Parts: sequence; structure tokens; C-alpha cells
Amino acid sequence: MPSIRIVDVTNTEAFGLVPPCADPGFDHRSCDYWENAETGSKAARLAWLQGGSGDAGGGAGSARASRPNTGNPFLDDLSDHEPAANPFAKGGSAGAAANPFAPAAAAPAFNPFALGDDDRLADNPFAPKPRAPRGPGRDAPRKLQLLGRGLGVFGSYAKVLLVDDQAAAYCQFGPLTAYPRAQRLRDLYPQLPASPLPAVITCISTTTAARGAGWAARLVAAVCDDLNERGFAAIEAYPERRARVDATPSATPEFWVAAGFRIAVDDERYPVLRRELG
Repeated sequence: MPSIRIVDVTNTEAFGLVPPCADPGFDHRSCDYWENAETGSKAARLAWLQGGSGDAGGGAGSARASRPNTGNPFLDDLSDHEPAANPFAKGGSAGAAANPFAPAAAAPAFNPFALGDDDRLADNPFAPKPRAPRGPGRDAPRKLQLLGRGLGVFGSYAKVLLVDDQAAAYCQFGPLTAYPRAQRLRDLYPQLPASPLPAVITCISTTTAARGAGWAARLVAAVCDDLNERGFAAIEAYPERRARVDATPSATPEFWVAAGFRIAVDDERYPVLRRELG
């Protein structure tokens, strides 16, 4: 009896479990096809697997380097220096010369409720504890950052099914608002319910070695149960008819019908499959 485990993709360790696509030209780990309605791609992009979104620098040196040359040697030279202190300006810096014409600054009135320099707020056992920020950091791979956008509110956006600790299936899902391409496709069909907005499953796939064992259906069932617990009333999927099995991340209409979905829009190319929850 194989050991089955389903893992939410919420951190770098779990992201490392995401299996490769059957077609090596595609990659779940660099796909933003559903997140980007304009230029999103399913293509394998090795650069996306590198951590970090990069930092523009932001220091004084970088700001000076990016400053355009005006052609005026006096102006360009001055731009590299801090402005001279103005003794007549209000609120000067600590190093500014004293202004003998300014009125003496009045000391602030004593506030018995203000905290002193050495005071600390006492711990309040009844106040909720501050929550640590959730989600991958800026040094995480770009796709992991996309999957982590809703962790603080919605929860995970992807799951991996492991069979004997080997990745066999992958599923991406989330609220409709997280996937602009799904929203655009859905807008083509005014007959779909306007509210409540459904959750969507944008990707379900199995590895080549794991096909035919029912792991994709098992993972979809787990995702549906999870989304039901999160309060969604329905789930939709948008398969592409006549697409190669290895070229579509959205399975086939027949797969979704077998998983308990019904055909809500029977389009000849992009049908909409829907399952009510609750």
C-alpha cells in the first residue's frame, strides 16, 4: 500500500517538490499563464528558478549614479553634495548653525501618559499576539512569490500529491481574482453566475510515470474539500478542447465531469466546467 501525502506549496521546501511537466518545454515552476492575461507564458524559464526579485540598490551612491548629466559642471558638482545648512530655515538639522533671530524653542508640556525613553509597553495577555508576516520573501523564486500572494488571507494556491514521497501530481487553484486570464475567459460567458464568484482550478497534472493511477482525481478531490472549508460556494475549471495532453495544464472536459463537475458552458474550444460546493 503506497504512502500518500498532500503538501501545500507555501515555502521553498514545498516548492522544491513541484514535479516537472511531461513536456520539457513547459514548467509549472515558471508558468504565469493564468496570472498574467496579457503576456503570461507556460514556457520553461530557468531564470525564474533563481531566488530573488532583485533590488535596485536605493542607496545614495546608486541615486547619484543614475542622476543624468546636465552638461553644467557647476550644477552636476553641486548635485553630488548635500545642501548647505540654512540657519534661517525652520527645523534645521542638528548640525545647523544657531539662528540668533529665531525665538527660543519652548519645551513641550509635560505629558504624564507619554512613554519615556526607557519605558516599554507592558504585555497585554488579552490582546491578540502580532502575527508574523506570511508568505515567501523577496529572495524566493518568482513563481513561489506568485503562489504566496494570498497566504495571509486566502491560504495556499497550490498542492503537490506525493506517492511514497515522490511527487506524482500538482494542482494550482485560488480565488478567481488571483487569475486575470481566467477572469477574462469567464467574462466571455454572461450566462455564468455573477455571484458568488467561484474559486478556480487553473492547473492539474500528473507526471508521466504516475499517469493512469487516479492521482490527479484524488488531488482534485482534496482541493475541492479544502476550498469548501474555506467558504467557497463553487469551483470552475477551464480546459482546452483538442489540445495535446502534454500541452494543456487544465486536463479535459471528460476528466472534470468524472471529478464531479458539470459542463456550465459547452464551448467548442474553451468550455467551462463547474462544481457546486456545500
